[in-house]
Amino acid sequence: MASSNARPLLQRHWHIQVGGNMAAQVIDIGVEEGLKAEQDLLASVCAEDADYGLLFWRPSDHALVMPRRLSRSGGFTEASETLSDIGWPILLRESGGEPVPQSPATVNVALVYVQPKSDLDRDRIEKAYMRLCQPMLDVLTELGGEASLGEVDGAFCDGRFNVNLSGRKMVGTAQRWRQSQGGQRPVVLAHGAMLLDNERLEMVNAVNRFNQMCDLEQRCRADSHIALHELFAAPDFVSRLSDRYARIFAQL
Repeated sequence: MASSNARPLLQRHWHIQVGGNMAAQVIDIGVEEGLKAEQDLLASVCAEDADYGLLFWRPSDHALVMPRRLSRSGGFTEASETLSDIGWPILLRESGGEPVPQSPATVNVALVYVQPKSDLDRDRIEKAYMRLCQPMLDVLTELGGEASLGEVDGAFCDGRFNVNLSGRKMVGTAQRWRQSQGGQRPVVLAHGAMLLDNERLEMVNAVNRFNQMCDLEQRCRADSHIALHELFAAPDFVSRLSDRYARIFAQL
């Protein structure tokens, strides 16, 4: 159980739910601002301003977010100009992976917490993914969906911790680890990009255009993805997730 002095972080750019039936707040901000808010939240927990934090944010613009290493690809400059011209400017991130489109069709969730002492180092990555993903699987199942984890052929930024609906990717996931001040407290930021509205074709076209211009082999397919609202209205989806994350925080 969490100690009585566990401290959730409360700041202007993110909303923390720590119990009860409080409705989750989704912040509408630009992609660059949203990515910065995630890193600020991670830094605050690392600085021991809080033991955990939760952020939901929805982009107010479009961007194709990708690892900085891809900026060294042949054709990157021309691809960057072309993608910007068609409404998908490129933003670079420090982590690995592949290009990920962000748009108002997506709601992002960032779960940040100090690694519990009960988590063995060898298990911490999988446990962090499951703390992020299991609430999504549970809510999708309660809605009547067929929810699963795993890779999906043809999906952009594919991974074994995709959250899938009807066998198609709905949520992409990632995580970053840092040490707290003093290096004694490992801290994780587990992130999910949840596709709620159907912008699959435009997203896939942006990723494929970049890959083609940079001579990268991968080609993605729109039918490898699915948006929540294609199957379920689920207006309380985010608040139901928030309730479940609050329960997880209470047991860290």
